[in-house]
Amino acid sequence: MYGDQETVRRILTELGDTWAVVGLSSNRARAAYGVAEVLQRFGKRIVPVHPKAESVHGEQGYASLEEIPFKVDVVDVFVNSHLAGQVADEARPIGADAVWFQLGVIDEEAYGRTRDAGLAMVMDKCPAIEIPRLG
Repeated sequence: MYGDQETVRRILTELGDTWAVVGLSSNRARAAYGVAEVLQRFGKRIVPVHPKAESVHGEQGYASLEEIPFKVDVVDVFVNSHLAGQVADEARPIGADAVWFQLGVIDEEAYGRTRDAGLAMVMDKCPAIEIPRLG
């Protein structure tokens, strides 16, 4: 409902390979850690974004999206739903082409704003589940 298969495919195969993973830390017990690892296995460059700015999976971390000194193609959001809209709003000014809200991250207003701003958007799905399905 919050991202048709064509949008999912386009984000995963066409919109670029640099993914800012917001909420990614070195905590191996968190879902973001494993999902980022899967994205790397499928050739994506992950950029950890977390207040601690920790390096994760060999990639330098940043405290915010604005601090990343290169283009990010997709902003992958692992924060609570009540914070996700603000993260989505920060995606366009940094030049991202898409926003992906993880399973359980739902903000319908942010979904509408992001799509209205011209960015591709998927919500309440996991790229680590979707990318292997592409074949």
